[in-house]
Amino acid sequence: MPDNPISEDTLPDDEPQIFRVTDEMPLERLDKVLAQLVPQHSRSRIQTWIERGHVLINGKVARVRQTLREDDIITVYEQPSPEEGAFKPEPIAFDVMGESPDWIVVNKPVGLVTHPGAGNWSGTLLNGLLYRYPELAQVARAGIVHRLDKDTSGLLVVARNEVAQTHLVRQLQARTMGREYLALAHGRMLGVGTVDRPIGRDPRVPVRMAVERPSAPKTAITHYSLMRVGEYHDSNISQVSCRLETGRTHQIRVHLASLGHPLLGDTQYGGRIIGDANRQMLHAFQLRFEDPTSGEEVAFTAPPAEDLLRVQEQIQWK
Repeated sequence: MPDNPISEDTLPDDEPQIFRVTDEMPLERLDKVLAQLVPQHSRSRIQTWIERGHVLINGKVARVRQTLREDDIITVYEQPSPEEGAFKPEPIAFDVMGESPDWIVVNKPVGLVTHPGAGNWSGTLLNGLLYRYPELAQVARAGIVHRLDKDTSGLLVVARNEVAQTHLVRQLQARTMGREYLALAHGRMLGVGTVDRPIGRDPRVPVRMAVERPSAPKTAITHYSLMRVGEYHDSNISQVSCRLETGRTHQIRVHLASLGHPLLGDTQYGGRIIGDANRQMLHAFQLRFEDPTSGEEVAFTAPPAEDLLRVQEQIQWK
């Protein structure tokens, strides 16, 4: 970190906290002293502020291990945590397939995270929903009822009020909401079938889910139907329609991989990147649910993302 006075352009607009080191204070490392002066913040968070130039000593950028001296002036520009900025409106691109006073049906693009979380505290669908529909700030999770993986495209429903959200969540719990996915899988699959295998965290790789000796397994049921088979880059490919009866994390990806037919591009579960299939080839193409007010069924269909369409066009179908 440079010792030169920090440029005013790099400082935040908020008023800083200013402390003077007295003879009653321990002359220790800066991060240790600040942990006592601003105990509401963790030491690791304070260290991050120092490393990023948000803490000055006598007007100069400080260092984490810098030892304080009597009469030093410490200037601290407190920074919001990533979590605090997670639920802020942001202009995010996504298509709306339909809406009513109770719900919004979104066609989520590839690469867009549904909900803020570790490593993705901004730039999510939730941020975009709050920007486009400010009233969603009054609904838990901005009305999001169910999620799609970052690299899975397709349809999901968002509730516009708490009553509608409760109604839609209950449909999910009762397994009456219809969700169908289009998947491109390695190999030649059988015509129709059901995978009924509980899913939980892989005890060996926490970011993965598993059906073999999983941690805290939950019921997971996927119905699949073969649509057509073909060849792509000298590999056999099956185009499959998958209907979810439950909605576990990575459910289709894990279940098809457990059959020996991982999705194209899904390297996390044994799939291979071939041609333009450089992410899991999975798309939520149909969504059906009961309208919370009218009680009538509403249904939507969305075409696959462009990269999946390109792969479909390049496959030699039989």
